[in-house]
Amino acid sequence: MQFGIFSVGDVTPDPTTGRTPTERERIKAMVAIARKAEEVGLDVFATGEHHNPPFVPSSPTTMLGWIAARTERLILSTATTLITTNDPVKIAEDYAMLQHLADGRVDLMMGRGNTGPVYPWFGQDIRQGINLAIENYALLRRLWREEAVNWEGTFRTPLQGFTSTPRPMDGVPPFVWHGSIRSPEIAEQAAYYGDGFFHNNIFWPASHTQQMVELYRTRYAHYGHGTPEQAIVGLGGHVFMRRNSQDAVREFRPYFDVAPVYGHGPSLEDFMDQTPLTVGTPEQVIEKTLAFRKYAGDYQRQLFLVDHAGLPLKTVLEQIDLLGEEVVPVLRKEFAKGRPADVPDAPTHQSLLAAAHDKQAHDKQANGKGGEPAEEVRTA
Repeated sequence: MQFGIFSVGDVTPDPTTGRTPTERERIKAMVAIARKAEEVGLDVFATGEHHNPPFVPSSPTTMLGWIAARTERLILSTATTLITTNDPVKIAEDYAMLQHLADGRVDLMMGRGNTGPVYPWFGQDIRQGINLAIENYALLRRLWREEAVNWEGTFRTPLQGFTSTPRPMDGVPPFVWHGSIRSPEIAEQAAYYGDGFFHNNIFWPASHTQQMVELYRTRYAHYGHGTPEQAIVGLGGHVFMRRNSQDAVREFRPYFDVAPVYGHGPSLEDFMDQTPLTVGTPEQVIEKTLAFRKYAGDYQRQLFLVDHAGLPLKTVLEQIDLLGEEVVPVLRKEFAKGRPADVPDAPTHQSLLAAAHDKQAHDKQANGKGGEPAEEVRTA
């Protein structure tokens, strides 16, 4: 199971000091957070994609390329790649380039985003959000899998014999997660292709998360990719820790109250009661995170939000230390207990490449025996 950090990249005043970091400071802080994640033994760093204040990560591949040059093991991902407003041709090229630069340590999460005005900024209509996500991703898959693509759709100009460059590393596209908080159409899309489904899991109660994950698992099996238990699921979560739970609540409360994502709403106590947010001790984070399996089943990736709402970098790095030293080692051990042998690990470039080689060997053997070539295996 993979554990890591995701950042939305907000530039928010620290409510305890009134100071707002500069954009440069925030960008550099995100890089420091990624490097710290690798240092303490986490597996993944993911950045959001936003094109509006108060957020800075408008160019995820630029940031992840910089981080790739400064890390050796960390998987570099996105917490959202806007499949609706980005040209799928540019996504294909940018992430294949990043894949080569990072020696395969790349995957990405497709999403529609939650900022309505972004659609007209990029010449699109928010009322077509689902249709854009479906059509653009269908084209992206072909661009990564076909040398010359002929394409005609609704939302972009046609393509004739187009080849996206560079080609995916080793002929294996980056693994794709489809992220959604509330759209069953996106869970269906992930299931149809046999891709991963990531539920952010920071806003909604457990019953909603369970409903979305079960829909994806059921449809994954329906499309013949495996059993529901073999579907590839990722979850988010938001934590803040101190050695004493009262200290954690007292320190985090002013940040929660003004958080740009979910501040100015329910009280901190109500939000913790109704959602996966955990503010307390490392032991409390462990207990609540382990409970995710009760309603999501055995899953493959757990990402934590730790740098939101103006928290100073020093405090964020302390959170990552606690995750790496006290929380994640216990979670790895406990999540492994009773995990069925047929539940797969989270895909990596190496595992996808091995699967592609196995498929080629199987097809070669089948053809050598006069059989029909095996049906294409969807690996991303």
